[in-house]
Amino acid sequence: MPEPMLSLAGVNTHIAQYHILQGVDFEVPRGALTMLLGRNGAGKTTCLRTIMGLWRASAGSIRMDGREISRAATPDVAQLGVAYVPENMGIFAGLTVSENLRLAARSGEPDAGRLEWIFGLFPAMKTFWNALAGNLSGGQKQMLAIARAIVEPRRLLLVDEPTKGLAPSIIANMVEAFRELKRTDTTVLVVEQNFNFAKALGDTVAVMDSGRIVHTGRMDALAADSALQTKLLGLSLEAHQ
Repeated sequence: MPEPMLSLAGVNTHIAQYHILQGVDFEVPRGALTMLLGRNGAGKTTCLRTIMGLWRASAGSIRMDGREISRAATPDVAQLGVAYVPENMGIFAGLTVSENLRLAARSGEPDAGRLEWIFGLFPAMKTFWNALAGNLSGGQKQMLAIARAIVEPRRLLLVDEPTKGLAPSIIANMVEAFRELKRTDTTVLVVEQNFNFAKALGDTVAVMDSGRIVHTGRMDALAADSALQTKLLGLSLEAHQ
């Protein structure tokens, strides 16, 4: 088997007196889109933030492309080609769409070809190029957050609940955008609560419960097993058709 892009082994994370991650083990295959699923409060966001170095693992190993990063500072993780889209999107509301994307570009100016590709994924970014980010709709803000993360080619993209609070039509646009992103060589790890979104896009899946990984495997296998969905997640994908 080829070496995974990302692997976690025995990862523990404490936040103040709380023991959030309790021995997390899973792998993200290179070039795949992996879904990290679980009930609210399972530790999914903490897992992404720990990978990114925003919270420090208290024990265990996090390896990216074979390199240990569990003690690396966030800027050093980013320098390895990792981008993170947090649940709160992290955009600069007082800046325009253009300014947000320029800030994310290494040279201060996005590559023209890359920008056209992003406009193909998210046409609203071109339409609202000179609009303040704070004036965008929720869906448009999420598009901008993802566009910022991919304005430069990334080796690993971490995305926290990209469809949360979005209308079905915007979610459909997100699905198509992520399908296009999957055609690149970017490896993606997505935390998601929308099971239809997970089913449509996931290659592999890891399920968290109470700070531990309780299942890993193919997303299509989980999508086909309603009993396993109910056992792991409390309800089946079929309930969200």
